[in-house]
Amino acid sequence: MAQHFLLSKAAKTLSLASVFTMKDEEAEKAFRCIRWADTEGEPVCPHCGGVDAYDCRRLKGAPRFRCRACVKDFSITSGTLFASHKLPLRCYLAAIAIFCNEVKGKSALALSRDLNVSYKCAFVLLHKLREAMAAELKGRMVGGEGKTVEVDGGYFGGYLKPANMKENRRDRRFARNQNGKRQVVVIVRERNGNGVPAVFKSEAQAYKFIAARVHKGSVVNADEAPSWERLHERFEVKRINHQEAYSLDGACTNWAEEFFSRMRRAEIGHHHHIAGQYLLRYAQEATWREDNRRQPNGDQVNQVAKLALSQKPSVDFSGYWQRHEMKEAAN
Repeated sequence: MAQHFLLSKAAKTLSLASVFTMKDEEAEKAFRCIRWADTEGEPVCPHCGGVDAYDCRRLKGAPRFRCRACVKDFSITSGTLFASHKLPLRCYLAAIAIFCNEVKGKSALALSRDLNVSYKCAFVLLHKLREAMAAELKGRMVGGEGKTVEVDGGYFGGYLKPANMKENRRDRRFARNQNGKRQVVVIVRERNGNGVPAVFKSEAQAYKFIAARVHKGSVVNADEAPSWERLHERFEVKRINHQEAYSLDGACTNWAEEFFSRMRRAEIGHHHHIAGQYLLRYAQEATWREDNRRQPNGDQVNQVAKLALSQKPSVDFSGYWQRHEMKEAAN
């Protein structure tokens, strides 16, 4: 029997021990090489794009540079998701490594213990990393001529506790007995390829999203839910009745089900509750993890760090604890 990838040596190219024993200069060098890879770590001004800058940090101060062209100061994290950071760079690198090493996800409470920071700090930091992962999914299309795409939906949130007495209990599957907070995550996933998630109130609302994210000529696989009937108008569709089989005559949604398996385990084992305005971010995280599950952990850390350092300050969490409303996450 073949060895699972996560058990192989190829999967483990970065250890937390090596990150936590880094000196500040080593962490700084790592971040510089990730952000300014084109100049081999030499600083590039985020204001004017100038490449002529010099070190102007104060004694024992954080890394800071001054551009000779526009005479403005900047740091390694200026204009990125980590802008105005308070922790040492080594802590951010450790947070990314811890986050990527967890196969199903990482809870904010656990990260706050690992890094000895407040729950608020860990909560915002993890959501910024999810925002970085989401940047890789933005505008992505899947499928194409001769390729197979699987579509499925899974409902999250809106939990109603059953009544104590049997005679007072209601069938919670009916809409009239729900609280209206239940949402569906729809995943569009190419076989042997990548996926794209979205969040809706019902599966029936996902048609336009699927039509926009799946290339024409794709063969779409879906289950027997009536929500997917409109897909026949645009695509060649194969349907699978899960009451009869999970895979039959080449039709199945097993790749989509793998995504939901990972997301359900993250909900049950780490977060205990995934819903509301953050649901899309968790779905995007699960998609990124599923797409990159065969990558060495060192490559995953570099990839997430690069995404975080290439994004502008967070659209969702800048001023979050100052009661600024979180903007709706972009698909």
